[in-house]
Amino acid sequence: MNRLDRYVARTLLGGIALVMAVLMVLGGLFLFMDEQSNIGDGRYRVIDAVMNVAMNLPGFAVEALPIGSLVGAMLAIGALARSNEITVMRAAGMSKLRLLGSVLGAGLVVLVVALLAGEYVAPRLEQLADERKASARFENASFAGPGGAWLRDGNTVINVERRSSAEQYGGMLVFELTGDNRVAAVGRAERATASNDQSWQLDDYTESRFEGGHVQTRRESQRTLQSAASAGFLQLAVAEPAQLALQQLRRTIAFRNANDLDASSYEFAFWARVARTCAILVAVLFAVPFAYGSLRSSGSGARLTLGLSIGIVYFFLQRVVESGALVFSLSPLLLAWVPTLLLTVAAAVMLARAR
Repeated sequence: MNRLDRYVARTLLGGIALVMAVLMVLGGLFLFMDEQSNIGDGRYRVIDAVMNVAMNLPGFAVEALPIGSLVGAMLAIGALARSNEITVMRAAGMSKLRLLGSVLGAGLVVLVVALLAGEYVAPRLEQLADERKASARFENASFAGPGGAWLRDGNTVINVERRSSAEQYGGMLVFELTGDNRVAAVGRAERATASNDQSWQLDDYTESRFEGGHVQTRRESQRTLQSAASAGFLQLAVAEPAQLALQQLRRTIAFRNANDLDASSYEFAFWARVARTCAILVAVLFAVPFAYGSLRSSGSGARLTLGLSIGIVYFFLQRVVESGALVFSLSPLLLAWVPTLLLTVAAAVMLARAR
């Protein structure tokens, strides 16, 4: 890569960084607004909300990178075209294919950053943010790493299992204690659903009760558990599939398939993450046609409006196909790639028509 290629790549990376900075400021404001209703619960204060927002920003940035790359690349290419730098480059012998290579180089840098942040930074910070939030809002809650979240309500101790590895699957363990803190019974539910603020509906519940030196076991398809542990605590204690890293998702999918469990939500989260990361390369290529023909005369406002419009359509299309994959049991692999494939087709058509 010579000096000219580095200049183009540096200009694109600068444009993407500028747009991402704006998006993160806006995202941080919206995240902070969402936290307003939680401030005052337990020991959860304004500073805790600010920390929670800061730890969730990397995850927001990873999700917003395709949109930020699209808008930033369009603005950067537009600036080069308006200043006639693209014309000078072409006069110096830089072909459209060479420009594509320079743009792809910048896109690969952003893709690597997205992979590293999405795999090693964002999931851990989001889970840590949920732990801190739950600990502040629910004073009887504690977390024990992979062992999940614990909460004591009177003589009942609840363990909400994590979904962060192939061995932990967000069910619920229930320990009943006697007055002298001895274990009277241990039960496990495969699924727990909040019925109201003071009760839970436990599905596929199995209990072992210790009485007089004997252990009595019983199974119930459903059981109602009276507890002050709210649905908010359960939501904070259990990681959603979209919060998991690719390696964790892959292990979870393999485990659930091996045990004949439904893995569709995890499969969609896995392929949606892969497709969204690959969309970064497509997004920067989408900006190249704006360096040629009549498109290069477009103003910054027009490019910004078009880029944001395409990005918003891409974002909402992802949410629509996610609902279709989960509600109608459609193929997660196929639907996860639909938004990225449509963006790829649009970019290919525009590149073919660029002169």
